[in-house]
Amino acid sequence: MIDIIQKRKYTYWISGALAVFSVAAIAVFGLRLGLDFKGGTMIEIRFAKTPAPQVSEVQDALATLDLRSLTVQATGDNGAIIRFLASDESVNDKALEELKKTDPDLSVLRTDFIGASVSGDIRKNAIWGTLLSVIAIAAYIAFAFRKVSHPIGSWDYGWGAVIALAHDLLITTGFFAFFGKFLGVEVGVPFIAALLTILGYSVNDTIVVYDRIRENLLRSRAKSDFELIVNRSVNETMSRSINTSLTVLIVLAAVAAFGGEGIRWFAVALLLGVSFGTYSSIFVASALLVSRYKMRTR
Repeated sequence: MIDIIQKRKYTYWISGALAVFSVAAIAVFGLRLGLDFKGGTMIEIRFAKTPAPQVSEVQDALATLDLRSLTVQATGDNGAIIRFLASDESVNDKALEELKKTDPDLSVLRTDFIGASVSGDIRKNAIWGTLLSVIAIAAYIAFAFRKVSHPIGSWDYGWGAVIALAHDLLITTGFFAFFGKFLGVEVGVPFIAALLTILGYSVNDTIVVYDRIRENLLRSRAKSDFELIVNRSVNETMSRSINTSLTVLIVLAAVAAFGGEGIRWFAVALLLGVSFGTYSSIFVASALLVSRYKMRTR
């Protein structure tokens, strides 16, 4: 049996270092917000010629306009969706002129403008949605473990899971602040969807470990040391957590490597979140229970 919980101070140091890096990256670099949060234009077009121009050809055609936050996503049926920050009709007209040089007979299916007020609402709703999800998770775990009142309270389980979740989201966000600075990666609604997905996956792993702790506590009837029970429970569930995560990570790695531009960074966010979520479920969430127990028994 591996002494995971007994050596928790080392994992606390690792998590602390990653958290400091993430906070520093967010404070110094900030997140590079996309048009979902800043406002801009989305144009959907359909090319008449076959095969349709490649994404790189469309980007090259629009390069002379120096459009900010330009993204091009190929769609089925010879189409493409083009997004950029400008919300000016004259800029749109110039963009279409450049595109028609690659295909004079292309057709515009739709043009949508995202105003600053709409993007502000999206940003506010994203923040509130994430916060409410975390609070709801804490309340649910506290309710689910209400019958385990010894030697710590059910809310200790809830807040332990929340701290582990905050750890996962903070580190993922910190990495994307770093990516935004040095790779030009922008965050939008897909990034928020990735964070919410990470919440669900990470708390699922944590609950599996917590449930084994509950089972072992009920079997022991408080005759065993709490720290030893938690350590045994983590060891019993560790292989399950790692194997499950690896299958997910393999798929996400394939999507990140071979998926389109529109989904690549969504997959990268999930890769980071699932990796750190697995780490926090094994090494952080359960260790926090023991730390809380030690504080109460001093």
